[in-house]
Amino acid sequence: MASTSEVSEQPQQLRKSLKNRHIQLIALGGAIGTGLFYGSSESISLAGPSILLAYIIGGAAIFMIVRALGEMSVEDPKAGAFSYYASRYWSKRAGFISGWNYWFNYVLVSMVELAVVGSFVNYWFPNIPQWASAAFFLVCITILNLFGVSEFGEFEFWFALIKIVAVIAMIAGGIAVIVMNLPTDSGVRASFANWFTVDGGFLPNGVMSRAADGHWMGLLMALVVVMFSFGGTELIGVTAGEVEDPRRTIPKATNGIIWRILVFYVAALGVIMAVVPWDRIDGQMSPFVQIFDSVGVPVAAGILNFVCLTAVMSVYNSALYSNSRMLYSLARQGNAPAYLGSVNKRGVPVAAVLTSAAVTVVAVVVVFLWPQFAFNYLMSIATIAAIINWTMIMVTEMLFRRHVAAGDGPGELRGLHGDEALERIQFKLPGWRWTPYLIIAFLAMVAVLMCFSPSYRIALIAGVIWLAVLFAAYAFTSKGGERRRKAAKER
Repeated sequence: MASTSEVSEQPQQLRKSLKNRHIQLIALGGAIGTGLFYGSSESISLAGPSILLAYIIGGAAIFMIVRALGEMSVEDPKAGAFSYYASRYWSKRAGFISGWNYWFNYVLVSMVELAVVGSFVNYWFPNIPQWASAAFFLVCITILNLFGVSEFGEFEFWFALIKIVAVIAMIAGGIAVIVMNLPTDSGVRASFANWFTVDGGFLPNGVMSRAADGHWMGLLMALVVVMFSFGGTELIGVTAGEVEDPRRTIPKATNGIIWRILVFYVAALGVIMAVVPWDRIDGQMSPFVQIFDSVGVPVAAGILNFVCLTAVMSVYNSALYSNSRMLYSLARQGNAPAYLGSVNKRGVPVAAVLTSAAVTVVAVVVVFLWPQFAFNYLMSIATIAAIINWTMIMVTEMLFRRHVAAGDGPGELRGLHGDEALERIQFKLPGWRWTPYLIIAFLAMVAVLMCFSPSYRIALIAGVIWLAVLFAAYAFTSKGGERRRKAAKER
């Protein structure tokens, strides 16, 4: 396997075919999934209208994380993004842990998305087995990813556009209900005043409080749910190695994240809670369906079912793309088998795509055979894997700046030293001297808050075990590599 330094000097073999419109919609689609359409009812029940603050706070943290990733991606656009940067600017072990952690995380996300796709298909075709739906979409998306990155970008563009149109239509419809004072079946007049006048006001459960059944709720507990709904925004960095003009496109896509969060989370949920009082959002149906159902639009459920079906396909499409590029990057670092680092004439890492798809098949089979085990334990690893990934991005950004200041920066920064080198960084992380520490502390707080939730507490335990497995795996593979190199020298 090649060393990290050798890897960084090899020419990029992936095709730089993603255009600005692809990146813009990929970035936006990554932040809008079934978690928004269905999962938002859980966060609303925890914090009431103050969930809007939770999304603003969590969104600001995610924005800084993606800005840190963007800073490195603009100067050093590579496939694998944070795994490559961790290997290049931190250590080979950090690159191994970051890359495999992210890859396995997205295998689990793919597993869940494919496991539920059948329920959306059954809405129209109840006689089709759910495993058949999962197999069909897995094969279709895998074939799509074998065509090339431009085809991936085009399909993801349209998948994301469907979700965007659905959310905008809901916001526009909700505002029309409020402005025109249309009757609803909730018994409460639709108004933004409902944020403050319904059952406890804007902060009904306080910053953090304990319910009669012993469960914790409030603004802080809602942050735990909110943070994981932002998973996928870091996909911008993964695409950096295949973007036509990363110095222009990545900053534009990254800076757009903050207003996307404000529009598609804060505005959408704000309108929903103005039309349907927050205490009547019980999770029995999607809040997006409930807002139209309350004013007598019966086709809303069917429309949302279609949107969620495309959202699931979008998530698996992005997951397979990012996982194949991560395996490609790990192989180029020497942290994965070398066969995963090859590409075909179209610039597609075919072996990495097929390997990720094959492992996903196994994961989906596990879901169908042992659903309780899969959702209780495997998904808890995916939950904590996001915090591990985001924390490593912030640490890597600090180390990246140290390398730049020492004259070991990438591209045009190489050879420059000190403040002169740091000033030449094109897309700087705002408040770079203190922002990484602040975000790491915030993520640590979220991890501590997870201890107060029975459903998330297991994630912390699983996370510690998962990290131990990754450390042990690296120690085993690195020793094996040393033995092979010594044997080669003796021959």
